[in-house]
Amino acid sequence: MSITTERTPLNGVDVATLFGTRDAVKQTNEIAKFQFRATNTWVSGTHSRSTFAGFHGAMQELQHEQETVVESDHPAVLVGTDVGPTPVEYLLHAIASCLTSGIANVAAARGVRLTHVSSSVTGDIDLLGILGLSGGSVRNGYEQIKVTFRVEGDADDATLREIVEQSRRRSAVYDALTNPTPVAIEVVTG
Repeated sequence: MSITTERTPLNGVDVATLFGTRDAVKQTNEIAKFQFRATNTWVSGTHSRSTFAGFHGAMQELQHEQETVVESDHPAVLVGTDVGPTPVEYLLHAIASCLTSGIANVAAARGVRLTHVSSSVTGDIDLLGILGLSGGSVRNGYEQIKVTFRVEGDADDATLREIVEQSRRRSAVYDALTNPTPVAIEVVTG
């Protein structure tokens, strides 16, 4: 007689697969190299549309289960038609969602059951930079981004804070926003 036990995901995370992936990457570092891609097309004015479909990872070309299309625009007060968030607002979503997914993974790896995770994110920006009215004294991007988390689970406050901190240390978006990332721009005309 054999007994099988089904492992229930913790916080929606398949912990066995998480550790299996980590072990596989440890054995074969090359599978850790990923390239994510988006295509963007101008619609009109400040409105553009980005599509996310394929990416390269684990030494192969892959496709998302579902193609995702997102709209970006400016509000009317910034000469747009407000059909979507501004590009800089997507950065707020990116940092919040990256940290949140990290929190779920780290908590699951530590055996902590989460009951609630939410965040509010603010970004302070001075348009004098973007509009070229500061003489170079004001940057074009955010002056500061603040993320405030509310985290609840079956661990003490110190452990929950440690989980958020570990997520921050491992966050790709946090890293990209807080460290210079080379950005190459090529132009094809005609």
